[in-house]
Amino acid sequence: MPATPWHASPRPNAATTGDVDTGEIRVPLELFSVDRSQGDVDLVLSRTEAEALSARLSYHLNRTRPCGRAPRVSGRV
Repeated sequence: MPATPWHASPRPNAATTGDVDTGEIRVPLELFSVDRSQGDVDLVLSRTEAEALSARLSYHLNRTRPCGRAPRVSGRV
């Protein structure tokens, strides 16, 4: 039996929080299986992990593509 595809999305109306003393960052997420909510979970990152994730996201969000080329369609990053 194939595995059910899961994904997570930011939890609506829930704010990301940070602990000034430890640097810990909590991102509230909602888990889905085939577009059906399966529950809530917090992604908990250390400051170092959050900075690395931020850098990777910024890289992918700010990349430019050469003129005349269509964007890639595969969901791979």
